Amino acid sequence: MMMNKRNALATLTLACLGALGAMSAAQAADEPLRIGMIATYSGPYADYGRQFDAGVALYLKEHGGKIAGRPVEIIKKDTAGPAPDAAKRIAQELVVRDKVSVITGLDFSPNAYAVAAIATQAKVPTLVMNAASSAITASSPYVARLSFTVQQVTDPMARWMAKQGVKEAYTVVADYASGVDAETAFKKAFTAQGGKVVGEVRTPMNNPDFSAYVQRIKDAKPQAVFFFFPSGVMPPAFLKVWKERGMEEAGIKLYATGEATDDSYLEATGDVALGLLTSHHYSYGHASPKNQKFVKDFAAEFGTKLRPSYFAVTAYDTMAAIDLALAKTKGDASGDKFMEALKGLKFESPRGPIEIDPATRDIVQTVYIRKTERVKGELVNVEFDKFERVKDPAKESQ
Repeated sequence: MMMNKRNALATLTLACLGALGAMSAAQAADEPLRIGMIATYSGPYADYGRQFDAGVALYLKEHGGKIAGRPVEIIKKDTAGPAPDAAKRIAQELVVRDKVSVITGLDFSPNAYAVAAIATQAKVPTLVMNAASSAITASSPYVARLSFTVQQVTDPMARWMAKQGVKEAYTVVADYASGVDAETAFKKAFTAQGGKVVGEVRTPMNNPDFSAYVQRIKDAKPQAVFFFFPSGVMPPAFLKVWKERGMEEAGIKLYATGEATDDSYLEATGDVALGLLTSHHYSYGHASPKNQKFVKDFAAEFGTKLRPSYFAVTAYDTMAAIDLALAKTKGDASGDKFMEALKGLKFESPRGPIEIDPATRDIVQTVYIRKTERVKGELVNVEFDKFERVKDPAKESQ
């Protein structure tokens, strides 16, 4: 009974705060715009939060520390990785105690799903900076995504491989929601092009030994292997075993999504990544003037040891999206008006042109095919082909 009362009180408090969010722009003009950032700042994935912070800081520096004419206060909270219970509790604290106007960050999909319930109850706009499971934007009308979905970057790679004459492929993915999304999207697109998936493996997230998996693949002798792992510790470990087992010499071609050669980890990954073909929505080496300025400004602000990754770019773009949405609402950050302003929003990002699909509140963007090469002594994902205005294939009919 006590627990029910607490839940009822929490729901009532969130609803009241949602109503308070509808205060006029004139009332809010002198108040700082409070943005809650839920991310990973400790543990093996702490680089995610560091990249988010850098992208946000760079945008704010370019705009005098203000969004829509208001000073900005970023309230950072650490989940230390995928921790949905902690993420939900933190989101409630950000709404009730800190009175944030927007929630963002959200690097892991389980955390984003957990926060969606709070976004709905409080009517607080929630902008996803990374979490890539397809159904996240469907979990609340107050959630939009500025990053990507795993299916969105996997589907083009499957289609591109088929066009290059690959007829048979083996899939290797991490055993969690995004890994299953990658496996599903690859198989659907590849078989639709006449290809055949001849084997499938899902590996554990925690400290997997890839030796047995790679040997199994070598024994099966497929024409090609497609793999998906989250950015960080898993891709280099897999690539190291791949090289050690002589898979390239055995004539087995390797393909992946861009998490495998995340710019933030690429130099540490080293030469085992050379020649790998990947599909993704951003490369540090993207040749547009917008990105060249972004990379130059990033180096000036944070030094050359921290290379901007797709996490930093999405954080930068999320601040731009908040700014543009509030310009359309004349500063009104109330949930319904803000979310309506986001729908159909289009602008130029360092990654290229992006837009928010008005039907799904999800990102539409270019997906690039890249090859990891050494350019002026640096490992770089060099883009050489692309698919424009790509939606999540799970939502293409919407």
